[in-house]
Amino acid sequence: MKLFLYRIYQLIIMVPVLLVSTILTALTTIIGTAIGAGHWSGYWPQHIWAKVFCWATLVRVRVKGRENIDPNTSYVFVANHTGAYDIFAISGWLGHNFRWMMKASLRRIPLVGYACEKAHQIYVDNRTPARLRHTMQRAESLLSGGMSLVVFPEGARTPDGRMHRFKKGAYMLATEFDLPVVPITIDGAYDVLPRWAKIPHWGTITLTIHKPVFPEPGKGHDLTTLMESTRAAIASALPAEKV
Repeated sequence: MKLFLYRIYQLIIMVPVLLVSTILTALTTIIGTAIGAGHWSGYWPQHIWAKVFCWATLVRVRVKGRENIDPNTSYVFVANHTGAYDIFAISGWLGHNFRWMMKASLRRIPLVGYACEKAHQIYVDNRTPARLRHTMQRAESLLSGGMSLVVFPEGARTPDGRMHRFKKGAYMLATEFDLPVVPITIDGAYDVLPRWAKIPHWGTITLTIHKPVFPEPGKGHDLTTLMESTRAAIASALPAEKV
């Protein structure tokens, strides 16, 4: 009965609210960037939209460890990718201005894809070495300007709820600029909306922000050590069956 009522609520209330809020968010972002307020409009509209999205779908987000990050420091955030709600949890509750590295296919979403492009979100295009090099150059430009990045090193949402192999692209950026890397554990998003599902379910997502891994003075990061230590930190806040 609960599930039936929830589906009725989704159809009558949730869908219209999310549709309107998504359009307003995209338009606000596009207009904001057009008038020169890119730093603000590249973050705050999606921040508010993500909160509305979770509230409207009856998804609760809990945050642990926000005190570990400084809002005035540039970071590379790396997180496990459990489901579509990872984006809403981080956008709404991280509490830090950042840009995403996201799949190039998301550019095709009407209006939203264009808004993300105007907000300087980074579409990862790896179809050719030249396109991938251009992607990395855009990321380097943002980082050199003091902006933070959020990356899912797994590259795609988990198909089974478990963590999978991490790729080194985001870590190479951190090592190049000697930036601190912050591991983020997301737990619960897979239960709310698994990769192959179309309709979300209510639930609770826990976002655990771990302590930054800083480069060694005069030496920088060791790539292998950095990848292993951050993956271990992310795994430490997950149940054993999800690692």
